Amino acid sequence: MRSTPDNIQLILRSLPEKPGVYRFFDADGTIIYVGKAKRLKRRVSSYFNKEHDSPKVRMLVTKIRDIQTTVVDNEWEALLLENSMIKQFKPRYNIMLKDDKSYPWIAVTKEEFPRIFPTRHPDPDKMHLFGPYSSVKQMNILLDTINDMFPLRTCRRLVRNERPCMQYQLKKCAAPCCGLITAEQYQENIRKILDIIKGNRKEVIQQLKEDMMQHAEKWEFEKASAIKKQIGILSEYVAKSVVVSPTLTRLDVFGMEEDEECAYVSFLRVVDGAIVQAHTLEIDNKLDSSSEELLWSGILEMQERLGGLSPTLLVPTELTIAPASMEIVVPQRGEKRKLLDLAERNAHFYMLEKKKRQDLVNPERRSQRVLMALQQALGMKTLPRHIECFDNSNTQGEDPVAAMICFIDGKPAKKEYRHYNIKTVVGADDFASMEEVIYRRYHRLIEEEKPLPDLVVIDGGKGQLNAAYRSIQALHIEDKLMVVGIAKRLEDIYKVGDEYPVYIDKKSEAQKLLQQVRDEVHHFGITHHRNRRSKTSIASVLDNAPGIGPVLKQKLLAHFKSVKRIREATEQQLAEVVGPKKAASLHAYLRED
Repeated sequence: MRSTPDNIQLILRSLPEKPGVYRFFDADGTIIYVGKAKRLKRRVSSYFNKEHDSPKVRMLVTKIRDIQTTVVDNEWEALLLENSMIKQFKPRYNIMLKDDKSYPWIAVTKEEFPRIFPTRHPDPDKMHLFGPYSSVKQMNILLDTINDMFPLRTCRRLVRNERPCMQYQLKKCAAPCCGLITAEQYQENIRKILDIIKGNRKEVIQQLKEDMMQHAEKWEFEKASAIKKQIGILSEYVAKSVVVSPTLTRLDVFGMEEDEECAYVSFLRVVDGAIVQAHTLEIDNKLDSSSEELLWSGILEMQERLGGLSPTLLVPTELTIAPASMEIVVPQRGEKRKLLDLAERNAHFYMLEKKKRQDLVNPERRSQRVLMALQQALGMKTLPRHIECFDNSNTQGEDPVAAMICFIDGKPAKKEYRHYNIKTVVGADDFASMEEVIYRRYHRLIEEEKPLPDLVVIDGGKGQLNAAYRSIQALHIEDKLMVVGIAKRLEDIYKVGDEYPVYIDKKSEAQKLLQQVRDEVHHFGITHHRNRRSKTSIASVLDNAPGIGPVLKQKLLAHFKSVKRIREATEQQLAEVVGPKKAASLHAYLRED
């Protein structure tokens, strides 16, 4: 463990045991990491007084040359301040939201008579922004509904005119340029539009109904009729919304999925029983942050974008930090649990689609990612680029054979596949057979000075694994490769000497690669064993038949295709191939056999 610089030791001794935010600086005085802590002294000191498993954390510690802290009253304030500083300084080792400017936003310009339009180039200084929208189609339907309800200006520059343009004649614009609508009336329409965008659609409908009744009472039937049309348009839009439950009034739902590099936080907003907004954030996990930290990063990002969150949040796990103003719920069953499941599925599918796109652009990336996941799961020192897998087969102790297949960079290398006929083992002894094959394979590679594999997979449980390892030890190569066994029943992965199996997610790409390797050797071995058994069977039946030599045996097999059909053939059918005299003796022999 490297020594801590003197100036850092002085800072550590002076840190308070209070909540706060800490900032790490490198030799250039640049902030490289911002973190929060319930107790600053304990958290910051932990970077320097223990050995870290994560290589990223170890690298961070080597670069720290100065530390600054800010004390706050509680963890929640520390979380908010940390989030603010990360956005301000963008430290290289912090959780960072990946750029999603490719998604469209709804922009409302900051003008006396605002315009509303979609944009992929958001400018917070000039416009109020809503989104981003993952579905362009849903966003356009919402904008079409707004444009059908309210006549808004579309011209980039508002120039005062005496006569309105064609848009006014088409009832697409209220003609503020000609003073046909006041700023107050126009802003009232904008307030209703913002409520619609935010999902408060029933409130807008109720307000419109009250306005319609007021105009009707004043006998202003033309205005009342126009508002009635607006109510119809908005009601039709609400009817087409995704209704999840009429009993759920206002909720924000956060689901999350993680991989080795990123977290994907999926957001759903439910208002009056309908999903009014959905979006997934991609967060770059640069320093192996906890799931709670990643989830809070997504929650605070959506809070900032939306200008606030619903009073109730549905989340997948308990959160240790939360303000009193937020109701944090981890649903276990019912409609809320179904909503959370939907959010988590959205995050999962987003992650899969992203990986598919990456794999299309760079096919080698997937192989590298899977091998890295397998390396981490098995605790290997090197990347398992070269994998070999072994399997045994026999029929009631007869015809024992073994097969070996090879994967290079996650793909089958069929030129390296090998079959083995067991030479030293009598009877059905899978352990001894495995011990023989492993020894023969790697003794030969050593003699020929060929590279050894990184990983050896044994299709079998602990018994076969230990048998294989005895040969590995006899060859003194146990430090040059890793051997694991994949149990047939539960597909658990065992390492030599471990009582319990290695935990690998059954749905993970690493587990699927091991299963693919195992299935490939099983298929390759079974095919070879069937061929050998077939030849043995043919030899045992026809080699001793009277008057049947190698040539006639081949003619019979070519004609009837199998020994079974030869056995079932009539004497007349046999005579067509070998003649009547030999057919009679062969037919009698097969019936005796």
